[in-house]
Amino acid sequence: MPSIPIRAAVAPSAAKLVVAGGFGAGKTTFVRAVSEIQVVDTDAPMTAPSQPTDDTTLIPAKTVTTVAMDFGRLTLQRDLTLYLFGTPGQERFWFMWDSLIRGAFGAIILVDARRLADAFGAIDFFEARDIPFTVVVNKFDGELLFSVDEITDALSVAADVPVLTCDAREREQVKQVLVAVVEHSLNRRRQQVLPPALALSANGGR
Repeated sequence: MPSIPIRAAVAPSAAKLVVAGGFGAGKTTFVRAVSEIQVVDTDAPMTAPSQPTDDTTLIPAKTVTTVAMDFGRLTLQRDLTLYLFGTPGQERFWFMWDSLIRGAFGAIILVDARRLADAFGAIDFFEARDIPFTVVVNKFDGELLFSVDEITDALSVAADVPVLTCDAREREQVKQVLVAVVEHSLNRRRQQVLPPALALSANGGR
């Protein structure tokens, strides 16, 4: 498999990334699209008691849901392995998130543009814990209802948070997103350890 170069300096040899987001945003699909191993998942059939809280109106084909985590692995380049941990989306399972994020290098918040409000909980969670994250809008139907700028404004994320798009079913698109996520996390962590003047210089003076 050809490697995809990471442009930021001092990349780790292995990195744990958390794939979070609302119910039905495509987290399990995202992990399965790129994992080079059989994905470890905890899918369980959706049952009648969950119907009042798990709205499947826009995702009628969804019949199972993650109740603990998904786990996959990707060798992004010869000296960089990513370990992907997908979180459960429903609020009643959020108590597991603090365990899943331990040692995380960065996070992906997967967003369904049809249900933007579902992303706010995940955004607040990672902002509060100062974990670098990238917002990724899943193109369910191959196109977006809103522009990236409109989605960025609606989510009110900080100016330095990347907002990307991809089809979570497409391996190459997901790989390119992961490259961007690693680079963003590297840059954020580098700025956190450098003196302010050096961090500004390393970021091109922005």
